[in-house]
Amino acid sequence: MAVLDINDIMKILPHRYPMLLVDKVLECDFENNRIVAVKNVTATEPFFQGHFPGLPIMPGVLQLEAMAQAGGLLLNQIMKAEGQVAYFMAIDKAKFRRVVIPGDIMQIEVVFNRARMRASRLHGKVTVDGQIASEADMMFTYRSSDD
Repeated sequence: MAVLDINDIMKILPHRYPMLLVDKVLECDFENNRIVAVKNVTATEPFFQGHFPGLPIMPGVLQLEAMAQAGGLLLNQIMKAEGQVAYFMAIDKAKFRRVVIPGDIMQIEVVFNRARMRASRLHGKVTVDGQIASEADMMFTYRSSDD
């Protein structure tokens, strides 16, 4: 059972199709500052038209974006930041280890590391069938959606 379904996610994140890359949240563990979300990768994703014709591979940058969106959901819950948006500030140590193709189910796990002033640091990873596809350290800041 999902902790957050797509309707809940759309109430928190400003992203919409085709940029909304989180389908549901399976776990939001506040004790360990961790979230687990899912993205079902389908053959109809618009980016597969050009990446690459005849050999559809999900761009690594979109895997990072999926991690960032899951991180935004986690920060929203941890910081109780209703009405605010998490802005992606920096990425470090990004690694890509496995291709993601249509039919794959990306499990996105993000862990909150620390917050200092208005910046938060998180670590994310995407796995498919238990294998790491990508991982990265990320930094975010929060602003009101009206700013």
